[in-house]
Amino acid sequence: MNRRSPWLWVAAFLAYAFLYAPLVIVVAYSFNDSRLNAEWVGFTLSWYRKLFQNEQMLKAAWNSLVIGITASVVSTVLGTMAGYAMYRFRSRLLPVLVLAPIAIPEILMGVSLLIFFVLLNISLGMVSIVLSHIAFCVGFVAIVVRSRLAGMDESLTEAARDLGATPWRAFRLVTLPLIMPGVVAGALMAFTLSIDDFVITFFTAGVGSTTLPLQIYTMVKISVSPEVNAVSTLLMLLTLALILIASRLSPGALRVKDA
Repeated sequence: MNRRSPWLWVAAFLAYAFLYAPLVIVVAYSFNDSRLNAEWVGFTLSWYRKLFQNEQMLKAAWNSLVIGITASVVSTVLGTMAGYAMYRFRSRLLPVLVLAPIAIPEILMGVSLLIFFVLLNISLGMVSIVLSHIAFCVGFVAIVVRSRLAGMDESLTEAARDLGATPWRAFRLVTLPLIMPGVVAGALMAFTLSIDDFVITFFTAGVGSTTLPLQIYTMVKISVSPEVNAVSTLLMLLTLALILIASRLSPGALRVKDA
C-alpha cells in the first residue's frame, strides 16, 4: 500500500477549507444576535422568524418554486427524449445542439435570450424566465439520461421487441422503468439549477418576477444582514439535499459515458 505524503493531506485540507469555510461562516452567522456581521454577539433564531415574515422574500421564494417546478418538469420531458435520441442515433449534430447551452457562458446565454425575447416581442416576466431555464436545463437532463441508458442492458429491450412489443410499448414498459432513477435525478438536478440560477434570470426577469437569488442580490447591495445569511442557509440546504438525492438515484449523473 502506498503511503501518501503528509503534505498531500495538508494541501487537501487547505483546499477544502478554502471551499467550505465561507459556507460554514454563512451558516454560523445566520444565528448571530447582531444586525452587523462584524463580530459574534450571541445565538438567536430571530432572523429565521423575520425571514418567514418578510413578504417580499416569501413572494420571491414562491416565484422561484413555481419557476423551478415548471422548468424541471418540461426540461425533464425534453431532456429525456434528447438523451434517448443521443443514445439511439449516432448523430454528430444532435449532441452539439443539445449540449451547447451547457458550454455557453451563462452571461452570453442571458444576453442572447434577452435579445431573442425582445425580437419576438415577448414581455419579460415569469414566462421568459421559465423558457430560459428550460433551454438551460435540457442539456443537463439529457446527459443524465444518456448516462443511465449507456449502463442499461440493451438485450431486455430487444427481448421485448422479439415478443411483439411495438417500439413505444417497449420503451414505456421496459426502457423507461429501467432509466427512471436517471430521469428523476435529472429532474432534481434541473430543479436545483433553476432555483439557484442568477445570471440568466437577471437578464430575463421583468417587473413582479423577482426570484430568490435576485432578492438576495438586492438585499446584499444594501447590507449583508443575518437575514441574508438565513435565507442563504436554507437555500444551501435545499440544494445540497436535492444533489444528494440525485447522486443516490444516479451515481453517474455528473459523468458522461461514451456509449
